[in-house]
Amino acid sequence: MKQIVIRRAGGPEVLELHEAPDPVVGPGEVVIAVRASGINFADLMARMGMYPDAPPFPCVVGYEVAGTVSACGEGVTSFERGDRVMALTRFGGYQDVVAVPATQVFPIPDSLSFSAAAAIPVNYFTAWLALFVLGNGRADDTVLVHNGGGGVGIAAIQLARAAGLTVVTTASSWKHEELRRNGADTCIDYRTEDFVEAVRAVTDRRGVDLILDPLGGPNIRKDLSVLAPLGHLVGFGLSDSVRNGRRSMARMLRSVFLMPRINMVSLFNRNHAIAGLNLGHLWSEMDRLRGIGDEILTMYEAGTISPVVAWEFPLAAAGEAHTFIAERKNLGKVILVP
Repeated sequence: MKQIVIRRAGGPEVLELHEAPDPVVGPGEVVIAVRASGINFADLMARMGMYPDAPPFPCVVGYEVAGTVSACGEGVTSFERGDRVMALTRFGGYQDVVAVPATQVFPIPDSLSFSAAAAIPVNYFTAWLALFVLGNGRADDTVLVHNGGGGVGIAAIQLARAAGLTVVTTASSWKHEELRRNGADTCIDYRTEDFVEAVRAVTDRRGVDLILDPLGGPNIRKDLSVLAPLGHLVGFGLSDSVRNGRRSMARMLRSVFLMPRINMVSLFNRNHAIAGLNLGHLWSEMDRLRGIGDEILTMYEAGTISPVVAWEFPLAAAGEAHTFIAERKNLGKVILVP
C-alpha cells in the first residue's frame, strides 16, 4: 500500500510517500480500499510535533477515510466486500488501504461521493457535539462560529441553520458569499473587523448564546466578553498557536499563556458554561457517535446538509495540501485522493 509517513517534526516537506505491506484484517475489523482521506488541523499540529495525541515518529496520521470494504474480519456481520463506507480512523488515514474496527465504520449512500463522505466524520461529528450536546443549542439561539470557512465551521453553519439557530461567523471576506449560501446570517471579516464589537452590534449588545471556538489562546477571553447569560462556550482546538503551517514554540507558549484561567466563582456570577471537545478522546463512546452519524447521513439524504469539498490533492501531494490549509486558502474540506 501507499502511505504518507512523518519521520520527524517539521514543515510540509516532512510528509513522505512510502510503500508498505497491506494491513491484515483482524477480528472485528474491516479493511477499506481508501478512495478519499480527510485532512484536519490536528494533522498539521501532529506533523509539527505539537499534538500530544499523535503516535510517536515515524507515524501515519489521518482521522477519517471513505472507500469500499475489501475484507471483513472474524465476527463482522454488518459489512460485506464492496460496501461503500466512511470511517473514523485512530490515525493511519493517509494511506490507500486501512484496517478499522467495524464499530467505527458507517455505510454511505450511492449518492454521496467518496470525497464528500470523507468530509463528514470529523467535521460533522465535532460540529454536532459542539452545537447540540456540549453547547445545548436550540432553535432561536444565536451561535458564533469562528473560522466559518473551515471544515468544522461549514458543518456547524449547516447544522445550526437546519436546527433554526441564527448564525454569526468569522471568516475572510472572500468566503462570506459562500458562507451565507450555507446558512450564515452575519459574516465578520476577522482580518479587518473587531469581532467583539461586531457581535455586540448585531445582538444589540446582549451577546450570543453559543460560541464554537477552534482557535484558543487570547481569542477565548474575547469570546467570554460576548457570551450572553446562560450561554455556552465550546473550545475544540488551538489553531491560534500555528502560523503558516510552521512550528513556533514561542507562539504556542504565547497562545497557552494568554488563554484565560477560568475561575469557578466568576462562572457562577456570569451564568456561563464552558466546555472542551476532542473527538479523538471519544473512542469509548462509539455507540453514541454511531447514532449521531446515522442522523447526519439522514440529513444528507434529505438535502438538509451538503459537505463542501474545497480541493482534492493526490496522496503524494500531502505537503501541498497542508500548506493550502495553513495559508487559510480552503473554503470547506481538503481531501487526499490516493
